Amino acid sequence: MKKNKLSIIFALLIALALFLAACGGGGDDEGDANGDTGGDDAGSENGEETEAGEDAPEFLSMLTGGTGGTYYPLGGEMAQIISEETGIQTDSPSSNASADNVISLKEGEAELAFVQTDVVAFAKEGINAFEGEPVDNVLALGSLYPETVQIVTTASSGIESIEDLAGATVSVGAPGSGTYINAEQILEAHDLTMDDIDAQHLDFDESTSGIQDGNIDAAFITAGTPTGSVEGLGATTDVTVIPIEQDKINAIIEEYPYYAEDTIPGGTYSGIDEEIKTVAVLAMIAVTDSLSEDVVYEITKAIYDNADSISHSKGEFISPETGVEGIGIDFHPGAERYFQEAGVLD
Repeated sequence: MKKNKLSIIFALLIALALFLAACGGGGDDEGDANGDTGGDDAGSENGEETEAGEDAPEFLSMLTGGTGGTYYPLGGEMAQIISEETGIQTDSPSSNASADNVISLKEGEAELAFVQTDVVAFAKEGINAFEGEPVDNVLALGSLYPETVQIVTTASSGIESIEDLAGATVSVGAPGSGTYINAEQILEAHDLTMDDIDAQHLDFDESTSGIQDGNIDAAFITAGTPTGSVEGLGATTDVTVIPIEQDKINAIIEEYPYYAEDTIPGGTYSGIDEEIKTVAVLAMIAVTDSLSEDVVYEITKAIYDNADSISHSKGEFISPETGVEGIGIDFHPGAERYFQEAGVLD
């Protein structure tokens, strides 16, 4: 009797061992057949397979800009799209924008960042804010939309032209930022320098608050229009945006070819019915070269294939065709593959 019980127990143990082996083997076979090693290795937070492949990171950080600009709200939507389409959890923290974002990419503090096309070109060349310190680990993912240079003031300031900024208190952005460089170059075209104004280094929200409080007279704001901080100012203050004369626009573009002529349509801001001539650079997304080709391909595909789902007004400018415009640095191989497949890049 005792011997029969032992035989039964032994048989059950063998059956259990075979069952467990079959379960484990089935999982391995499925992973091999799919060309990957399973969900956990694929890098998504919940252990499910990501679209970006087995070398995908679990998290990505995409730096944007100040909360009063365009980068921050648009970046939030894009981060959500990337998370949903690739399975890689992506955040979009606010930052000091272009120049600081490039430095953060250089130092490995983020993987993606919004930048101006001119600023990242300076970084690669090691000029202006990057004098003697070229950045060699940053590549292009794609361009997005025009970033309009807006010189904002109030009707009561008495400032009607850029020449009138002489002696005024003017916010020009952080030293080395894209806005600062734009301000410097536009002042130069009008025979002015930073020494001719009382330059204040404020972000967009601080700039418009300063105008509202009477602490500053005007502010350079380089951002997609309409810009949230300017809209907010217009709700309480009689805002004006200083135009750039056509001959000065021509001179700026001739000296700095990454600028383009731009027009702010009438009605963009409350109380401004006439169109305003100015210049623009392009916003783009830069990416560190530490990300694999497959990962960047999937991120690029996620953004440009789903641009029509972006509710921000700048979403209408984002497409594969515009994604290759104005790029003055090399594309990441993953982005290059996407745009080649889309038929917009040789």
